[in-house]
Amino acid sequence: MNSTERQIYLLNPREYSPEIIAVAFAKTSRSPESFRDIASDLNDEKSADFHEKWVVGYGHSSVAEHAVLHMAFENVSRLAVETIESNRLASYTEKSTRYQKWTAGAYYTPFEVTQAGLEKEYRKLTGMLFETYARSLEMCKVIVQGENPRKVEETEAIWERRIRSEYVDVCRFLLPAASLANLGMTANARVLEGMIRKMLSHPLDEVRAIGSQVKKVAVKEVPTLLKYADAMPYLVDTPALLSMDAQSVGLKAGRSSDWCTLLNWQPDGEDELIAAALFRFSGGSYEDALSRVKQFSPEQKQQVFEHLLGGLGKFDTPLRELEHITYTFAIVMDQGGYFEVKRHRMMTQTVQPLTSRLGYTIPVKVMQAGFYDDYCRAMDSVYEGYQRLEPALAEAVSYLIPNAFNRRVLLSMNFREAFNFCALRSASNAHFSVRRVARRVAEEIQKVHPMLGRYIQVSADETWQSVERDYFLQV
Repeated sequence: MNSTERQIYLLNPREYSPEIIAVAFAKTSRSPESFRDIASDLNDEKSADFHEKWVVGYGHSSVAEHAVLHMAFENVSRLAVETIESNRLASYTEKSTRYQKWTAGAYYTPFEVTQAGLEKEYRKLTGMLFETYARSLEMCKVIVQGENPRKVEETEAIWERRIRSEYVDVCRFLLPAASLANLGMTANARVLEGMIRKMLSHPLDEVRAIGSQVKKVAVKEVPTLLKYADAMPYLVDTPALLSMDAQSVGLKAGRSSDWCTLLNWQPDGEDELIAAALFRFSGGSYEDALSRVKQFSPEQKQQVFEHLLGGLGKFDTPLRELEHITYTFAIVMDQGGYFEVKRHRMMTQTVQPLTSRLGYTIPVKVMQAGFYDDYCRAMDSVYEGYQRLEPALAEAVSYLIPNAFNRRVLLSMNFREAFNFCALRSASNAHFSVRRVARRVAEEIQKVHPMLGRYIQVSADETWQSVERDYFLQV
């Protein structure tokens, strides 16, 4: 075969270990040999020596990105899932609260609760939430069935699949953060190392235990790349110091005057984005491009935006120049909604611990299905239990908090990510909690950047206000 002929092929993980594949890719920077030839000359011992010298010794951590593992997590709490999924450069699929139903007892009892001698009260509260959840499923299902009659050609099973998310969407507000979930993760060894260090440094015992298990499982495949993944004093000490700083200035939990506030944006962002787009396709400087754009008429600017975004198809990805302008939002949303938002890991997300102090949401169907009193009684019991148990449990008290309770989040995103988020999460099949958030984000961007914001793909069939009116009794 001609040595200059193009070749594209896989290094099969059934033939080579992840560490060998990582070395084979790394060596191509200095070796003229093919990847197959490099890999065939390697074994686990040689690969370990390479990683010990270059990755561990010299800090060439990017080599570890070529070693990829697929990891399964079963029966971890949804509170722990937040930490697992907080790693930006990994892929996740988790058990859905929209399409699956939780069974009685499917919740985690943390070590902190047992250690404090509070297991009886903790189990009473979580058990009550699961009992209310089970009753609500049947009551809400009846309402949804009435609104969506079975079609002549549908079997019972097909009908159930068609309507399930509509009633499970409502009942999931009762599920606490202790609810057990499964998820699959695909990540490279570099991401895994950071993840393990973060988990081993976490204040919750469950998260630290998961970190230890992840390391134990992963080192069997990438023994050299992960053997120094340990707890980090910085990640242990810094949160405690910042907590003291926050307390010293009197910062306390409480409701904001508005649930969504656009805090920061670039007033000249539209000009800056046009300049960035023109810069790419010219030979001039960015400064010159921006100076010229500031002299454009509104019609000229709109024409550039039309060229930049007007030709996008439904499944097209916009150009990266849209990342040059950013927005920061302060949002109070229910925990169920945040669980959808957290999947958008290209955002920078700062989230406060789960608490009962910001109140809880009540979906309209709770009233329609006739379990309003049971629902509010359950939420009020959690609120009171949180107040009693927080002094003894600290962060572990968050396991009790159901999806209905509100949470304060700080989100920073560039326009490209906002474009994706608003289009995906405002769609008719998205959960109504996150539709409300996505439509409000779109509206706030459209206010400050109207020429650019008009291209955000949200339908005209509802607004964030209509979502509140149609789906919530209380937010």
